[in-house]
Amino acid sequence: MQSVNDSLTIAKRNLIRMMRIPEMIIFGLIQPIMFVVLFTYVFGGSIQVGGSASAQDYKEFLMAGIFAQTVTFATAGAGAGIADDMHKGLIDRFRSLPMARGAVLTGRTLADLVQTALTLVVLAGVALLIGWRTHENILKVLAGFGLLLLLGYAFSWIGALIGLVVRTPEAATSGGLIWLFPLTFISNAFVPVTGMPTFLQHVAEWNPFSATVQAARQLFGNTFEGVPTSVTGAWPMEQPVLASLLWSVLIIVVFRTLAVRKYRSATV
Repeated sequence: MQSVNDSLTIAKRNLIRMMRIPEMIIFGLIQPIMFVVLFTYVFGGSIQVGGSASAQDYKEFLMAGIFAQTVTFATAGAGAGIADDMHKGLIDRFRSLPMARGAVLTGRTLADLVQTALTLVVLAGVALLIGWRTHENILKVLAGFGLLLLLGYAFSWIGALIGLVVRTPEAATSGGLIWLFPLTFISNAFVPVTGMPTFLQHVAEWNPFSATVQAARQLFGNTFEGVPTSVTGAWPMEQPVLASLLWSVLIIVVFRTLAVRKYRSATV
């Protein structure tokens, strides 16, 4: 219970800090909205989904990918925030207090999860305005968003580890983004994998990011008859909901362990 209380106290501290710096939230909202508009209106009429170049079909295909990209890009913010606290000596002060060792990192990742949830709500509203629709019941839709948030929380632990390893917030931001671009683009998020080279098809379909995107599409009812579930027979594409859960839990267990261990020995 002490660990839970300490984590919630740190989460509250970070949420208050976010509220006092509203531009952090505003800029976090602008980027995914720009991606929605650019992909929808620049590429929407050119990319075929299920043999159709319909803009409406592409909107429904795209949005699960945009949602997943948004939650994973929060990794950079998590890493930069922790690196900033390290740089200012705040982490050393926390480490001197009688508090649970993992509370600082857990509190930070929980606060990032709240911000990510807020971003998803706004982004879903924008998606509805441009014509995105779901075709399943509300429980399945909420389950889809739950899987997306779980993936975002898992990736925030990767960001936490990066923030503890690097020396400056700027390096944490760069280190948190540079590997996310190939991860999100070599996937089924923005285009069907059928047009990729065979090697990349295997990479894309075993990508944890792709599993969550596919799971969200299924739960939103945004699948299409002309788009095969898997072109390589990859298990994560055949059972995307279970695969998404397993990938996210595995990432949390591994990177939380590494991050807490690094936190215990970290020095500026």
